[in-house]
Amino acid sequence: MNQHFPATAKIPVGTPERPEDVVRLTGLKRRFGATPALDGVSLAVQKGEILGIIGRSGAGKSTLIRCLNGLERPDSGQVFIEGREISRLGERELQPLRRRIGMIFQHFNLLSAKTVEDNVALPLKIEGHPRAERLARAAELLELVGLSEKAKAYPASLSGGQKQRVGIARALAARPALLLSDEATSALDPETTRSILALLKDINRQLGLTILLVTHEMEVIRSIADRVAVIDAGRIVEEGPVWSVFADPKSAITQSLLGGIRPQLPAEIARRLTQGAGTEAILKIDVAGEAARGPLLSDLAAAVPGSFRLVHGGIDYVQRQPVGTLFLAVPAADAIHLEQVIAFLRAREARVEVLGHVASFA
Repeated sequence: MNQHFPATAKIPVGTPERPEDVVRLTGLKRRFGATPALDGVSLAVQKGEILGIIGRSGAGKSTLIRCLNGLERPDSGQVFIEGREISRLGERELQPLRRRIGMIFQHFNLLSAKTVEDNVALPLKIEGHPRAERLARAAELLELVGLSEKAKAYPASLSGGQKQRVGIARALAARPALLLSDEATSALDPETTRSILALLKDINRQLGLTILLVTHEMEVIRSIADRVAVIDAGRIVEEGPVWSVFADPKSAITQSLLGGIRPQLPAEIARRLTQGAGTEAILKIDVAGEAARGPLLSDLAAAVPGSFRLVHGGIDYVQRQPVGTLFLAVPAADAIHLEQVIAFLRAREARVEVLGHVASFA
């Protein structure tokens, strides 16, 4: 019953076709009245990749998901799934395509009157598979998600995390090429969220499944995604490997979304920060890769005479790459010393920003 659609549409000039792209969007636009929900979105997701799409409420995430599964028609632009342009297909033509796309939801969407195994097997029932085949596939998937013992249970008896595991198993029933996750962990507590994300990552590794993960939580992106695209006001404002975007966020919205999980200047110091005179300059230093692996501050102390103090910060690992933010207090009276500190750090490929000045708080 599964189908792999051949490419049947011309590829727009400037958008190279890659056979490994499971999803490719080009110039996607969708308006609701005067409001642009999508404003020229172009994006690709490669086979076996986990792409995270993050943005605040109203940024366009839900409309993007609905365009991908054919529930929403873009006003212009193209949606390619496995090489086939789908945005103008009729409902009958869309049905086999939708079987190539699994979907997991924030609120699970399980049928309360059906057992767990019947919920998982439902897509296969819709396709017309025999009951024995459906139940065999359901048993296989329930073992994959760690819920074999719950096959005969009903959703009301399950925890939120168990319900989401059933939802994941159901999404995999028809052996999709693409799994769409729409805020799938937003209704779960942090511990359960971690277990669901670990399961998705494991499924990605075992099955080579392509996953497009839509969320408003940067911690979710950090935990599971290979690459991230930041959407704001219907536009992709930033895109790249997760560690790279974490290390050097370019857009204001990305910096804001990262605020909860990257070190921030302590509030006590931030309240006293001024752009005028002060005894100490406060520097924010962002480092990644080799610059974050080495003894940066020890090397600074050895290379540049004079004092400085580490007031806050730390090094973390994202996709096995070190990513750090440090805050230094440097005496402001000696302008030459301050310039030397900044020059040394920038020579080590650190991004340095002078946040302002404070009176000494030692």
